[in-house]
Amino acid sequence: MPKVKSKRSAQKRFKITGTGKVRRFKAFKSHLLTGKSPKTRRNLRKPDLVDKTEVKKIKRLMPNSF
Repeated sequence: MPKVKSKRSAQKRFKITGTGKVRRFKAFKSHLLTGKSPKTRRNLRKPDLVDKTEVKKIKRLMPNSF
């Protein structure tokens, strides 16, 4: 059997927390920020958790991250 490899794109976008939840970073933060309110920009900085309906799919992409 060959080695099981993780999808590199998923590994760059998501991190697994100590309790097994999946953390992600928010979109809409790269450019056109002048049109967004300071509150919106501040909230975009914080990482968020992936919805529980998607966690199984993401963990399947990253078998070596546990």
